Amino acid sequence: MTATDTAIELARIAGQAASDKLATDIVLIDVSDRLAITDVFVIVTGSNERQVEAIVDEVEDKLRLAGSKPLRREGKRDGRWVLLDYAEIVVHVQHAEERVFYSLERLWKDCPQIEFDDGSPKAAATPHAAGAGQPDQF
Repeated sequence: MTATDTAIELARIAGQAASDKLATDIVLIDVSDRLAITDVFVIVTGSNERQVEAIVDEVEDKLRLAGSKPLRREGKRDGRWVLLDYAEIVVHVQHAEERVFYSLERLWKDCPQIEFDDGSPKAAATPHAAGAGQPDQF
C-alpha cells in the first residue's frame, strides 16, 4: 500500500509552506506501509525557535486554505519540535539540534521518500554552476 494522492498533495503543500519560511532539509516520507495511523511524514528544520514557530504558522495557514485542520498539535510552546497531526500526514518541524539528535529519517530509512521540489531557484541550480560555460574536465 502506498500513500494516497490526497496525503501526497497535502504533504507537498506543507513542504512548500515550510520552504516559503526558509525551512531546510525538507523530507517527505511515505510511511503508509509501516503505520496504520498516517500515510506521510513531513520533516523540516528551522534554525531557531522563532523560525520553527513561523514555519508551523505557515504550514497551518496553507493547509487550512487547502481545507485541512490539524487534529492535534504538540510542542508549540517550546519551539524546538512541533508535531502537527492531520491524520493523513504528520508534520514534524524541528529545531536543527533536535533534527540531528532524533534523526527521524534514519528511523524510517526503509520507507520510500516522496519527491519534493520547492520550486526555488536554488533547487533548479545545476551542480556545475560554479563552472558554467566551461566544459567538464575528465
